[in-house]
Amino acid sequence: MHLTRLALTDFRSYAAADLALGPGVTTLLGPNGEGKTNVVEAAGYVSTLGSHRVGTDAPLVRRGAERAILRAAITSAERDSLVEIEINPGRANRARVNRNPVTRPRQVLGILSTVLFAPEDLALVKGDPDQRRRYLDELLVARAPRYAGVRSDYERVVRQRTALLKSARSRMGSRGVARAPRPSAPDPAGDLRGDDAASPPGMGLAGALDAWDEHLAVKGAELLAGRLELTTALRPLLTTSYAAVSGDDVAVTVSYRQRGSAKSEASAGEPAGQSRDGAEPAADRAQLAEDLREALARSRPDELERGVCLVGPHRDDLDLGIGDLPARGYASHGESWSMALALRLSGYELLREGGDDPVLLLDDVFAELDTGRRDRLASLVGGAEQVLVTAAVPEDVPAALRGVRFFVAEGAVTRAG
Repeated sequence: MHLTRLALTDFRSYAAADLALGPGVTTLLGPNGEGKTNVVEAAGYVSTLGSHRVGTDAPLVRRGAERAILRAAITSAERDSLVEIEINPGRANRARVNRNPVTRPRQVLGILSTVLFAPEDLALVKGDPDQRRRYLDELLVARAPRYAGVRSDYERVVRQRTALLKSARSRMGSRGVARAPRPSAPDPAGDLRGDDAASPPGMGLAGALDAWDEHLAVKGAELLAGRLELTTALRPLLTTSYAAVSGDDVAVTVSYRQRGSAKSEASAGEPAGQSRDGAEPAADRAQLAEDLREALARSRPDELERGVCLVGPHRDDLDLGIGDLPARGYASHGESWSMALALRLSGYELLREGGDDPVLLLDDVFAELDTGRRDRLASLVGGAEQVLVTAAVPEDVPAALRGVRFFVAEGAVTRAG
């Protein structure tokens, strides 16, 4: 898989930019602040519908413009595709595939597969749990785009249930009794409704919470199962990738931790090994849902007191270890970088199993690495079908990744030679 064209209109610093690309290595060179990262950010957005730098779309639109437009021509083993995305801050984004509108932008997911390496990746090891949850979820969606809907449904349940808990807490009287707020009960038929859905007449607080608990258990179990299966698939790849990028023969570990669950990792449904045919065993979704129901029942008094949702995949973490110690808080700077790179390389190997090489995006990552890790990473990714590299200093790019070069300056991207 590779990009053959990437065109930007009113995206970040670019009023307009149009890059003709091909297989192999392409390097974007230029001083910091000139817009190199904006190009790989655009490619990543076409792939994931999100930015690795910001959590909202508003900063992606050039100042003074109403919208930004991204166009990407993609060649894969199965087909050639043209993906067009219109970014409309404060309004619904729109997308087209081969010039035909799609009902939802997330229908473009899976057409372009990318793996991004960036300085922000250090937060995968040193940062808060939300960074590691995002890593898992983005990789999960890249492997199976249907999880975009699963994730969206789950996040909506958490928002609605949290709103109910906050409203209940604010209405809690001196005797600790609350009336059920109207805007937080789910449809009695079981379907999720809009954020302004009203409670059915006569439904009390306990009944409304029971209904939302069931939604959270069912939707959460599906997301949780995907994460557990993904963690199992990553485990052997992470060991190999860490050794390859660090040059050290040291044991590394990765495990999924459910916060608020009394179950152990194995009893929570994480597959303990592989089946006889080598396939990844499926997590028991029914058991995971039941475990979530039990955890929600135990935590309800604390949730009502605090007005927050304390149980579910949105509270979980990915535990990483190097040797006998947790990576977070104990790993050196170099070890942390090796683990972060190993996570990205493991994701790359998983996506390759689908048949096409993902496009690799290396955003100013070599400036962060020592010479050994820099050269080892370059040798590991140099054989990918397409690699886009950004660097402020040409000397930062290892010789193994010398290819087509573009210069970026003053809002323009110019091909060298």
